[in-house]
Amino acid sequence: MASINGDSISHTPKKPKLSFSSSSSSSSSIIAQTEFSHHDPSIARINNGSFGCCPASVIAAQQQWQLNYLRQPDHFYFNVLKKGILQSRTIIKHLVNAEHVDEISIVDNATTAAAIVLQNAAWSFHEGRFSKGDVVVMLHYAYGAVKKSIEAYVTRAGGKVIEVNLPFPVTSDDEIVSEFKNALERGKSDGNRVRLAVIDHVTSMPSVVIPVKDLVRICREEGVDQVFVDAAHSIGCIDVDVKEIGADFYTSNLHKWFFCPPSVAFLYCRKMPKGSNLHHPVVSHEYGNGLAVESAWIGTRDYSAQLVVPAALEFVNRFEGGIEGIKKRNHDAVVEMGEMLVKAWGTHLGSPPDMCGSMIMVGLPACLGISSDVDALKLRTHLRDHFGVEVPIYYRPPRDGEVGPITGYARISHQVYNTVSDYYKFRDAVNQLVDNGFTCTLLSE
Repeated sequence: MASINGDSISHTPKKPKLSFSSSSSSSSSIIAQTEFSHHDPSIARINNGSFGCCPASVIAAQQQWQLNYLRQPDHFYFNVLKKGILQSRTIIKHLVNAEHVDEISIVDNATTAAAIVLQNAAWSFHEGRFSKGDVVVMLHYAYGAVKKSIEAYVTRAGGKVIEVNLPFPVTSDDEIVSEFKNALERGKSDGNRVRLAVIDHVTSMPSVVIPVKDLVRICREEGVDQVFVDAAHSIGCIDVDVKEIGADFYTSNLHKWFFCPPSVAFLYCRKMPKGSNLHHPVVSHEYGNGLAVESAWIGTRDYSAQLVVPAALEFVNRFEGGIEGIKKRNHDAVVEMGEMLVKAWGTHLGSPPDMCGSMIMVGLPACLGISSDVDALKLRTHLRDHFGVEVPIYYRPPRDGEVGPITGYARISHQVYNTVSDYYKFRDAVNQLVDNGFTCTLLSE
């Protein structure tokens, strides 16, 4: 029994530490049979990056929290909820090396965190702290929902948006740094100020690890007011130290790579001046008491996903090296599997191995005829429905003058439940399509 400030919470019994590598199936089979037996066994699930995964022990802990709430809601609200969320925030504070727990707020997901930061930018325009035409810089490969938030909050408030045109495939951090500097120059070219830079730590599609420390340093040198790092994939996937990164705001989901159920994320806000105007977009009774307190109560709802962070930490600590060991093994395995696939198909990776975390972009055979985003989505559906393979497909428009270019890339993920057979299944499915003379034009609308 685990105790949260005196209230007993039942978890599954602690199990011996496990180790995992892509070449060793003994411990992975233990995990598959116990913690991830609820996964559909007919699917090669190599898309952890989209929705993450939650082990059975954490699901059990979540259900216990839900039952404790339903048993006596008033007691739960007055005596349990705030303490439990504070414990989760404290764990996150240590995971990301924040200065103080007050810098950590728990929200539903990274999209909610983006709304909080961008809403604050919108108020700065409306209240005259920013001038019409002042600039927000974002990466061209920013997540679609974040782009929509920038449109909803910044553009409507009178801000100008400059996109950083990133190359893909990418060969080095220097390419990204150069394009970022060019975007900042464009932003300042008309005498306007760059008020906010929105930088991904791991872009979603195509997936590349961005040199955020370098970009934050450049922002400071160039007088950018604030930096927001959208790191939806970071916790459990790549190294995170918010002090070293130095951004004003940093967010990551815990349901993608840290084994929590959906949905839970944190927003780190570096100590802001007293009276700063950051607020949760859902206004409730705690409005004005600070973002962390506001976020901890936005009305009657299920808060269990925010309360199971201790159970998720307990789960990862069963593995050799904890979350650091999991990250390293996932990275090594996804690189190994990516290199196996491109060798089988005669293609190439979308980035060097040191620019990926637990996901990597794998070029698909050009003969598949992926010529649009629609083709990419149809091929993804075809692989799911006919081959039992779940993997996102990215379309890269050909550049002028390219002959027979690779225009389709698969984003493969690796998590502790994956086995080599998942990637062989994907390899064989694509080989079968190629051997059969398949092209995307054969797929119906």
